[in-house]
Amino acid sequence: LPGVAPVELLVPHVAAAASAAKGRWRPARVQDNVERLFTRFVEEGKATVRLREPAVDVCVSKADVSNLKNFLSAVRLAHQGADIGTLPLSPLVPAKTSEVEKPKTKMIITSRRDYPLTKSFPYSLEHLQASYCKLARIDTRVLCLKKLRKLDLSHNHIKQLPATIGDLVCLQELNLHNNHLESFSVALCNSTLQKSLQFLDLSQNKIKALPIQFCQLRELVNLKLDDNELIRLPFKVGQLSHLRFLSAARNKLPFLPSDFRKLSLENLDLFGNPFEQSNPLVPNIQLKIPLTLLECAARATVNYRIPYGCHLLPSHLCEDLQVAKTCQCGSACLSSFIQITVTMNLHHVAHTVVLVDNMGGTEAPVICYFCSLDCYSQFLDRYLQSNG
Repeated sequence: LPGVAPVELLVPHVAAAASAAKGRWRPARVQDNVERLFTRFVEEGKATVRLREPAVDVCVSKADVSNLKNFLSAVRLAHQGADIGTLPLSPLVPAKTSEVEKPKTKMIITSRRDYPLTKSFPYSLEHLQASYCKLARIDTRVLCLKKLRKLDLSHNHIKQLPATIGDLVCLQELNLHNNHLESFSVALCNSTLQKSLQFLDLSQNKIKALPIQFCQLRELVNLKLDDNELIRLPFKVGQLSHLRFLSAARNKLPFLPSDFRKLSLENLDLFGNPFEQSNPLVPNIQLKIPLTLLECAARATVNYRIPYGCHLLPSHLCEDLQVAKTCQCGSACLSSFIQITVTMNLHHVAHTVVLVDNMGGTEAPVICYFCSLDCYSQFLDRYLQSNG
């Protein structure tokens, strides 16, 4: 490299690493700057040069063995301050675009034998599928892939989800179809998934219920819950304002929560659930007369939108307030209420509805709450008049 002083010797790969670290092309000082050379696999065309400044590892792979050895000799001598004329440098030929290996963004694994046990996953991955691998838990190496947007772990044996999935800040799609899950943790509901997760497939697992906090995943657009053991849907499901596709077929749902009326869906599938026959004339009366002081305070807190939190109230009271029922008059009720189920045509909340049963029905029972006997009586009068 004529005209270049020994202290400013440019070695192409080292210069590239320095430029990547600093965000622009610039020379990398080699003299007294090489911390270590890793040459164990040089015969395979692989080596690593560790620099002190910038603190990067320059990894060389798929290189011609002879040229790689010459390159390493030049780096070693330059580090020792050798005269440029003594360096074994060959003419530099820029690499072709086709020869430059691009960062890997997608990896699909569909069998146990193909699952990497000793190699790390590329940190550049944005889409990872690891299906039919008999995984009993989620690999901690996967949880380090901060660029992941799509994670497909369907058809495995996963029983529990680590809270650290919530650290995948870019995750938009999570597919856990056909595993052994029994729950979906509160920690995940409170994680950064609230801002990123749009597609969630929990179908064909063993989930009996989802936590109250599940409805904090408000960016969800597509939710699949088919073939579980669900006995209820999340109480505040109406908060999922972006939800457009919901399937919860073949579960154990006896009725739908009152908040279900707030959904605005494109497609809804609730086929194969043992829905109960609604009967507004047989109410479940849980009224406490006179109202307790706790009930009065809780109703006032919700009705007047008084701010509250765990720093002001015991946590169990905060949880109760978060799931306060809403009467048809608009008032809140906590533990004193009248409950009935009424029939709702599912076309009121979804453009396309899969039949609820084999009889061609598109109706399902929905819970209604009333804060007092007066409110229930007014509803009953309207119901009897409309049903003549």
